[in-house]
Amino acid sequence: RQKTFMPNILYVSKCIKVQEQNEMLVEGDILLPETRNSLVCPSNKCFWKKSSNGLVQVPYVVSTDFSSLDMDVIKNAMASFRKKTCIRFVPRTVEPDYISIKSRDGCYSAVGKTGGAQVLSLNRNGCVYHGIVEHELNHALGFYHEHTRSDRDNYVRINWQNIDPAMQSNFNKENTNNLNTPYDYSSVMHYGNTAFSINGMDTITPIPDEWVAIGQRVELSTIDVKRIKILYEC
Repeated sequence: RQKTFMPNILYVSKCIKVQEQNEMLVEGDILLPETRNSLVCPSNKCFWKKSSNGLVQVPYVVSTDFSSLDMDVIKNAMASFRKKTCIRFVPRTVEPDYISIKSRDGCYSAVGKTGGAQVLSLNRNGCVYHGIVEHELNHALGFYHEHTRSDRDNYVRINWQNIDPAMQSNFNKENTNNLNTPYDYSSVMHYGNTAFSINGMDTITPIPDEWVAIGQRVELSTIDVKRIKILYEC
């Protein structure tokens, strides 16, 4: 099998503390909030608000730990959302709820808006790539990993025997609102074939065609963009 190229993503296993930050992660790169936060959000409090001009402004601050080249990558990733959706990542002024982008131990984010300053980590030694930044920003907008969506068993087979036992919970299904969109093997939110493999063999196999490419970290897919537009009524 020809594997999809994946940058050196610094995955962290489910529900362990990130060193020195006392934060808990699920699914490898999702920061566990104090309250449930997902695409199924009846109160809509876990989504960013749309302004009267039809745009959704997501305030952010960026740590000074990042170099000018790092900042170029981060801003270019944010610009992708601006070009294709009504999402606008804007420098924070006085907004109480915002994304705080830092270089911590791994690549991770909360799912949706959690309130206050929510950390989005992009470790400088492995996470500052265009597609990875898009991936984490998309978590912050309210999206889980594609391979954990509620109907995934119709589209992929999870090969539990090939998964590191300590990492198996990263493949649990979530109670997701799939927004009436098809399963997307090309989503920037999809894991690669051998994610968390203990033996180098596939942990995720597409079905019925096992040769379908999965797990890109290049750019938001067409369906990724469509979902953002549906969720935020762009």
